Amino acid sequence: MERPNQLTTIKIIHTIIWIFYNIVIFYMLYAVITNSIDGYFWIGCGLVMVEGIVLLCFKWTCPLSILARRYTDDTNDNFDIYLPNWLARNTKTIYTGLFILIVAILFYRIFS
Repeated sequence: MERPNQLTTIKIIHTIIWIFYNIVIFYMLYAVITNSIDGYFWIGCGLVMVEGIVLLCFKWTCPLSILARRYTDDTNDNFDIYLPNWLARNTKTIYTGLFILIVAILFYRIFS
């Protein structure tokens, strides 16, 4: 059932999006830690919230994972992205935790 060209394309796109969101999240973390909250921070918040809404709409599954599933029977957590298996398995938990930390620091900055 494996169709490498389609699956490889999806994995590359998924990995690029993952890298982009890493940049967004770590910029947001930097911004709240250094108290340099700017327009890019708020754009990042919006992007993260859109991503969260998409995940909620797809029952906490990335739409690219659903698409990739058509092209493989692989059961590893990283079947749809170029990440180590442990990181693919824990990405949502790690980045949700980081976003909660960012929001907590933001509230501290605003209300203290």
